[in-house]
Amino acid sequence: MRDDVFLCAPGGTPLRDTSDLMDVLGEAAWGGARWVAMPVERLHDDFFSLRTGVAGEIAQKFANYRVGLAIVGDVSRHVAASTAFRDWVRESERGRHVWFVRDLEELEARLTDG
Repeated sequence: MRDDVFLCAPGGTPLRDTSDLMDVLGEAAWGGARWVAMPVERLHDDFFSLRTGVAGEIAQKFANYRVGLAIVGDVSRHVAASTAFRDWVRESERGRHVWFVRDLEELEARLTDG
């Protein structure tokens, strides 16, 4: 993986809100990362329920720090369960701050394509 991508470990407590995320974001930004690759299993279920506001808060925090967030893994069950989440995924895919990718190889390809 590229030097400008911070790989978040797949194990550990799921990140529930922006306060849980600040250590990861701070470490990534301090290390010069332009992207954080976040395994889907590290995100609390609240992230996938847009009515909680967690996804929006986290996405905004990354945008404020000018660091991209790549959610790595299968989000199909969340997309199938929520029209709002499905729409947000589609909208995010067109932007430059939050991406949803199947694996690190897909992230690498998207970053290379530019």
